[in-house]
Parts: sequence; C-alpha cells; structure tokens
Amino acid sequence: MNISEAPTAISFDLFGTLVQVDAPADPAGAVATELTSRNISVPDSWPQTYAESHIDTANGEEVPLQHHVAAVLENQQGAIETDREVWRAEIDRAVTKAFDSDVCTRPGAIEAVEAARDNGPVGILSNCSLPGLARRSIRRSELSVDAFDAIVTSVECGWRKPNRRAFLSIADVLEVPASDLLHIGDDEHADGGASHVGARTVLTEEISLREFAELLRGSE
Repeated sequence: MNISEAPTAISFDLFGTLVQVDAPADPAGAVATELTSRNISVPDSWPQTYAESHIDTANGEEVPLQHHVAAVLENQQGAIETDREVWRAEIDRAVTKAFDSDVCTRPGAIEAVEAARDNGPVGILSNCSLPGLARRSIRRSELSVDAFDAIVTSVECGWRKPNRRAFLSIADVLEVPASDLLHIGDDEHADGGASHVGARTVLTEEISLREFAELLRGSE
C-alpha cells in the first residue's frame, strides 16, 4: 500500500495485530473450570448456553463478559444462593483468571508504533469484552502503555468494530476528525469498518507492520 499522505492520527487493533495472546481453545470450558473452582456450579447445558445471548443489546453493542456469564447463570439456575455482591465478585475473578494468558509481541509491532508516534497521535482500538485485559496484555508485551495517547476497547466505549461508533470513539479521544484517522488491523470485516466514518484502513495481511513503519516514515 502506498501512503501518499501521512495521516493526522493512527489507531491500531491490539489482538492479532500488535500482540498475540495464548487464548483458551475452549473459552466456555475455561470459564466453567474457574467458576467451579470457586464453588459456583454451572448447568449441564453450559457449552450451549454460554454461546447464546442472554442480554438484549443493539446490533454491535458490547456486553462485558462478566455480565454475560452472570446472566447465563441466572437464566439457567434462577435464585442466587449467596450474597449477590460476593457472587458477582467471584464471577469477575473467575472470568479474569480464565483469560489470563501469555502475550507475545508480533514482529514489527514496536517499529510500527514508534513510526506512528513520530507521525502524530496514536491509539489502540480493540474489540475486547473483558475490562482491563487490553492494558494488562500490553504490559505483558514488549510494548508500553505509555506509547499510546489513548486505549479504547469495545467494552469501554460500548461498541464493537465494525460499528462506526467504535471508530468515532477513538477519533474523539485522539482529538482528530474521523476522516483523518488511519487504522491498522488484521480483520477485514472488523477493522475495515473504519471506512464507515471516512477513515482509511491498512490490513496486516496486505502489508507487514515493519513495511508499514517504513512506508509511513517515507511519506514524511
């Protein structure tokens, strides 16, 4: 891709783009294991019910994963047999532990972020339904949280890519018009949604992060 004109601001997808996480192969099973270890029983239908929606949302709206898990349990089991605050806190801990994964920095990520910082404001825009996971993953990588002017996740802004509201959110916190944003990601459907607000997208399957850094510096 030829970056003929340097963008005003750049946002990066996180998971699959800048970092790779060792996510559980069976998320439902991982959550069930952590719940049962905390004496929270799960129904026999757990694998199926975990995959279903239990909270009414608009198209593209994000639901925190802990809220989803609590809704599954309540819908399947009815009354809670302990203090609700304690119960919800245990669910939070169980879900967080289930997705406590090793993190690997993807090749070229550091160079790409450094080139972006030399260009202007830089941020993260990532689909992530678990509060705190994005920042924790960055801290476990070779990247620095301080390298980004903003970190926006779907669970924080309330909308998942490709919904236009997600891209408007990152443009807003970076204080640029959405049309001046360049978004880097690995998913044509999700990250390509930047076009809904007039922003440009670079996909890592078309250009590597190192190549992107070189092209961006060459456009200055």
